Amino acid sequence: MSALIVRPSKLSGVITAPPSKSYTHRAFMIALLADGESVIKNPLIGYDTMATIEAVKEMGAEVIQEGNTWRVRGTGGNIKPRKRFIDARNSGTTIRMMSAIAALSPQPTKLTGDQSILQRPMGPLIETLAELGAKAKCEGKDGRPPVIVAGELEGGDVEITGSISSQFISAILLAAPYARGDVNLTITGELRSKPYVEITLELLEMAGAKITHDGKFKAFKIPGRQVLKPINLTIPGDFSSAAFPLGAAAITGSTVKVNNLDIKGAQGDKRIVPLLKEFGAEVRVFKDAVEVSGEGGLNGIEADCGDNPDLVPVLAVIGSVADGETRLTNIPHLRFKETDRLRALATELRKLGVETTELPDELKIEGAKYLQGSTLRSYDDHRMAMAFTVAGLVARGKTIVENVDNIPVSYPSFIDDMRKLGAKIELIK
Repeated sequence: MSALIVRPSKLSGVITAPPSKSYTHRAFMIALLADGESVIKNPLIGYDTMATIEAVKEMGAEVIQEGNTWRVRGTGGNIKPRKRFIDARNSGTTIRMMSAIAALSPQPTKLTGDQSILQRPMGPLIETLAELGAKAKCEGKDGRPPVIVAGELEGGDVEITGSISSQFISAILLAAPYARGDVNLTITGELRSKPYVEITLELLEMAGAKITHDGKFKAFKIPGRQVLKPINLTIPGDFSSAAFPLGAAAITGSTVKVNNLDIKGAQGDKRIVPLLKEFGAEVRVFKDAVEVSGEGGLNGIEADCGDNPDLVPVLAVIGSVADGETRLTNIPHLRFKETDRLRALATELRKLGVETTELPDELKIEGAKYLQGSTLRSYDDHRMAMAFTVAGLVARGKTIVENVDNIPVSYPSFIDDMRKLGAKIELIK
């Protein structure tokens, strides 16, 4: 397993944001379901998205790569698995959304993944698919993977919780247009990570799906027997990934510009821009770029991150060096990510000398005068690894971030980009 040695650094320069992981997953899945050939340009090619691309092939699509352009000849919803086994690797998006798509096949498919995936909740989704007529069950304990799913989806009125993962809702929305009858989906509890559902709906609308909702994302009506059209899409840059170099600029007193960012797009994590301003950083927004300067002092903030869980790791690091208290609230769903991110952040920030309080659904962080370099665990979690690398840029001495092999899950060029900006980072294997 590889590790990073990080030393205090000043940053400067311009980089390009990697393509969006969320858009890439959904684009390939919709292309699988569409009747005809879809064209996907500049997708993110990382560990998680490759799990989806391989699953799309296994479910019957033909995938052709031509440089940075990918052509996908879809199935028109006529899912015929080439194999009856899908390995989602470390990708929660893959196992959840492909489980719903597997409900369109009369043949059973087993979906599983690595040890982290085997701990991810699947029960509510599998139960809902069964209520819609699929043959679906969890083989793991307490509604955990592996799961076995076969069709067909008949339709009907169902409820599903929004409090665990928005991926449950996106999964149903992807498959439901191909149900034999109409699907009326009601969301119970608070829908967290709502912007990810908005991305799903945006791409489904691009493919011609007829889906209506109540405006509050609590009730969806999806007519059955639809056929999705092919899409032609250039994947936008990823704000979730760009948040790390932008946050690094804020805490190191540096100026960094990240290109390929559209502030007008649907990504919820574009919220990093106003949050950095609230911390006290200077932020400039261009047509397709964001520039952050951290010349002044930073102050603590309070932010409801229910819709932005992927921003929490870098926000916690920024809060660790900001004056006063930072509270990141409404984030119980962070406990169901690649690791329990609330516990991981609290544990590792304390090693850096930061007073951190972990509550059931929030983090309280008391900004420290300085961070003390330490050896930090990544918990085999890409966002933990990147967040702790950013922390190491302002910690005294050297910081070692262990097990960084998973960074390419969402940001394959992270280490190269940070070095390009001047970060003193050494990769050891």
